[in-house]
Amino acid sequence: MKLIVGLGNPDKEYTYTRHNIGFLAVDKLMHKFNLAKPKNAFNAFLWETTINNEKVLFCQPQTFMNLSGVAVSQIKQFYKLSYEDIIVIYDDKDLPFNAIKLKKNGSSAGHNGIKDLIQKLGSDNFYRIRLGIGKDAQIPTRNWVLGKFPPAQLTILEHDLLERVYQILVQYLVKGDSFDKLMSLYNGK
Repeated sequence: MKLIVGLGNPDKEYTYTRHNIGFLAVDKLMHKFNLAKPKNAFNAFLWETTINNEKVLFCQPQTFMNLSGVAVSQIKQFYKLSYEDIIVIYDDKDLPFNAIKLKKNGSSAGHNGIKDLIQKLGSDNFYRIRLGIGKDAQIPTRNWVLGKFPPAQLTILEHDLLERVYQILVQYLVKGDSFDKLMSLYNGK
């Protein structure tokens, strides 16, 4: 079983903010995998499907970014998942806009959602898909990540970045490629 988590904030006012790129990725995946309405469980919206004879859960925690670990740890415990069964998709201000970097473990690098996940899970050994949002030295970090994407960037997100996230997950879930293989394919681009 696999758990694919997109990080974000639940209120409508955050919908197209940089911090919600994980939610936008899950929305795109729901559309591409043709999944219906989610169930509300474990402080999260959950979609359940079977891909390549394996159960897959897609998740948007509804606890706000800084408490993302609450939902994920409950789901992990209930379904008895290993850390390697979890992939977290989230924004990374240290990557240029439209960049993707896959990572197997490591520190939070100052990302409060990841920091809470590591704390609540008791490990940093979950897989990550980091999506570049860039940064602006003139704008405080909090304002930047809670700022909305400009229309031109939303178009790039929809037709390029989130499409690549979908392709990565097709290779992982449908074709069965290892995360190591995906890292070697996508991290150099």
